[in-house]
Amino acid sequence: LRELPCVLAVLALVPVPATTVVIDGYVWLGDGVPGLGARLHAALGGAVPVVGVAKTRYLSATQAAEVRRGSSASPLFVGAVGMAAEQAAAAVLSMHGAHRLPTLLKQADRLCRDHR
Repeated sequence: LRELPCVLAVLALVPVPATTVVIDGYVWLGDGVPGLGARLHAALGGAVPVVGVAKTRYLSATQAAEVRRGSSASPLFVGAVGMAAEQAAAAVLSMHGAHRLPTLLKQADRLCRDHR
């Protein structure tokens, strides 16, 4: 709930309507409990698929698929709403970057940390 207004404010600045949003976090926290991704999807009227990519395991988030990128033994945890989970996992796997984190997520994470 703390991050949702910020994400919505950033999306409002994007000149082209988003067709998919990828967030750093979980879509579902488990047993139908919405995470940031599910809340964002609802706030966008359910019209835009949201893919959540988390770096650490959340024990009750059993719907997230483990995706291993590059030579990393540590998985990313990928969930989705508005699109098939398998499609979301494949998309994250195919994102640019040779390492565990896709380049765009790494850059977004860096910008947020530097901005604080």
